[in-house]
Amino acid sequence: MTNVLVCVKRVPDSSGEVVLTEDAQSVDGRYAGFTVSAHEDCAVELAVQVTAATGGEATAFTLGSEEAVEQLRGALAVGCTAATHVVADPAAFGPADVAREIAAVVRAHEAEGRSHDLVLLGNDAADSGDFQVGIRLAYELGRPVVNGVATVEVADGVVTARGDGPDGPETFRVPLPAVVTILEGGVEPRYPTVPGRMKAKKVPVEERTPSAEPVGPERVRLVLPPPTPSRVEILGEGPAAAAAVVDLFEKLGVTR
Repeated sequence: MTNVLVCVKRVPDSSGEVVLTEDAQSVDGRYAGFTVSAHEDCAVELAVQVTAATGGEATAFTLGSEEAVEQLRGALAVGCTAATHVVADPAAFGPADVAREIAAVVRAHEAEGRSHDLVLLGNDAADSGDFQVGIRLAYELGRPVVNGVATVEVADGVVTARGDGPDGPETFRVPLPAVVTILEGGVEPRYPTVPGRMKAKKVPVEERTPSAEPVGPERVRLVLPPPTPSRVEILGEGPAAAAAVVDLFEKLGVTR
C-alpha cells in the first residue's frame, strides 16, 4: 500500500494574454480565471494511478487563499480521497516557505497515523516559475528526490520514475519514502465527471494554519518576454492570387 500526497497550486489560467501583477511578483489572474498547471494535472493523475494499483490513499494538498479549495475539489473529483488546505496568502510564501509547510503537513499526518510514502509535485510553479519546492521539500524531509519525470510506478517499496534526459530516455529507481516532481506529457489527465464533482463536494477538506511566519519570496521581479513579431504578406486578390497560393503550398510542402 502506497499513500501519496499530491501538491497543487491555484494559478492564473495562462491560455490567454499573460498579465503581471503591479509588483511584478506573479501572474495576475483577476481577468483570466484560475486553474492548476498541466504538470500538476499529470501529478494528480499519477497519484490516483499509484494508489489504485497499491491500495493506498491519494491526498491533495494546497497552500493558498480560501478560494483555492476549488482546486482541491478538482483533485477530489478525479480520484483523490482526501484533501488538506493550508489557508494563507500564497504571495507571502516563497519556495522555502512552501516546502516547510508541506513538510509540516507530512509530519503531522504521520503523527496521526497517516503516512505519505510518496509526495508528488508539479515540476515548477506556473505563475512564478519557481523550480525549488520539490528539492527543498526533499531536503526538509531527508528523502531522495527525482525531478522532471513523466511517469512513476511503485512496486516493492521502490519508485520507478521515467523521463526524457538530454541524451534520451532516463529511468530512476529510488526507495520509499520519496519526493518526485512531474512534467506534463507522460500521462493523459482524466477530467471530472458530474458524479465525480458531486462526490467531491461531500468530502471534508482539512484546513490548517501555517506552521511558521513566512520569509517570503526573494525574487526581484518577473519579466514578460517581448511579443513575437508577426508579418503579413498579401498574395493578391480574387482569381489572380491563385498562382501565388499554389506556389506557397508547394513551398510549405502541402500536396494534394
